[in-house]
Amino acid sequence: MMKKFYGQDCYVQSAGVRNDLDIDGFAIAVCKEIGVELSRHRVRSFEEMQQWGDDLSGFDLVVALSPASQRQALELTRYFHLTVEYWPIMDPTGIGETREAKLNAYRQTRDQIRAKMIERFGPPTKVQD
Repeated sequence: MMKKFYGQDCYVQSAGVRNDLDIDGFAIAVCKEIGVELSRHRVRSFEEMQQWGDDLSGFDLVVALSPASQRQALELTRYFHLTVEYWPIMDPTGIGETREAKLNAYRQTRDQIRAKMIERFGPPTKVQD
């Protein structure tokens, strides 16, 4: 969403605490609704980012969406000067019993992230498709 809303003015990467998970199909579906393509996205850990050549010392901000990712990001501040923000976003996994109920939970999470991005970075600067 960051790249879609704010373009290439800043360098953005996503990382997770674990990299052994596939992108959730519900996340792919609800992001596609707003024009964000996740089907080719791959989950990476901070360690894997470094192995692939991303210099974590070059990042200014880490936004953590879970307590586990916040702990790991704060650990990085021992080595790098960067800011860590925790955005308490609902984890939609396991919510809802029907497909539509699950999609609605994921939509709610997507919309929470979008609202936090706009609160933090201002209105989208990139023209929406």
